[in-house]
Amino acid sequence: MFLRLTLIAAAASAALAGPALASSPDAWADFRIEVRETCLAAAKAQGMTSPEVIVHPFGTSSYGVAVLREGDDKRICVFNKATKAVELT
Repeated sequence: MFLRLTLIAAAASAALAGPALASSPDAWADFRIEVRETCLAAAKAQGMTSPEVIVHPFGTSSYGVAVLREGDDKRICVFNKATKAVELT
């Protein structure tokens, strides 16, 4: 019984270890594309026409983060991983 509980605890710890350990390179690539496209759409809705979008490769445990730049206009985009909502500075 003790061994079974130990194995279950170890498996749970591994599952919760962190997003960088739990996702494949393809999943992170898809995540970066989703952040880029969602942030770009939000920026265009606020009047930016074709900003450069620089996405942080992993973001935080809860948020994706990108910097948008068009001329002198610079904004930060925060992408909620759970809800897929974005906010721009």
